[in-house]
Amino acid sequence: QVQLVESGGGLVQAGGSLRLSCAASGRTFSTVSTYAMGWFRQAPGKEREFLAAISKSGDSTYYAGSVKGRFTISRDNAKNTVYLQMNSLKPEDTAVYYCAGKLTVYRSRIAYTDNEYDYWGQGTQVTVSS
Repeated sequence: QVQLVESGGGLVQAGGSLRLSCAASGRTFSTVSTYAMGWFRQAPGKEREFLAAISKSGDSTYYAGSVKGRFTISRDNAKNTVYLQMNSLKPEDTAVYYCAGKLTVYRSRIAYTDNEYDYWGQGTQVTVSS
């Protein structure tokens, strides 16, 4: 079992930036390098939305159109941590942000939908004021 813990959320003005972190911990086998990782968000009254994904090797990434060019996903497997750099934030980016992990043997595998992921963090709130 792996635990994922997000951090870095908060209140920011429109046009500002935040960097979210997702730290993995748990049993010895459960290091973040075993997992393809993704970021999602959910705003009040809306469905959970896919944002970005990265393969376990870090050589492949994919972004939703709503964040492409503004958000960047990255990972540091030595630190068991995945990041989401968010720039040019807009009020519509306000949501709870979640990281998720998919156990995979494929180094370049990316998961695009929430039902593909095996583990989820508890979420971190991001609020963008206008």
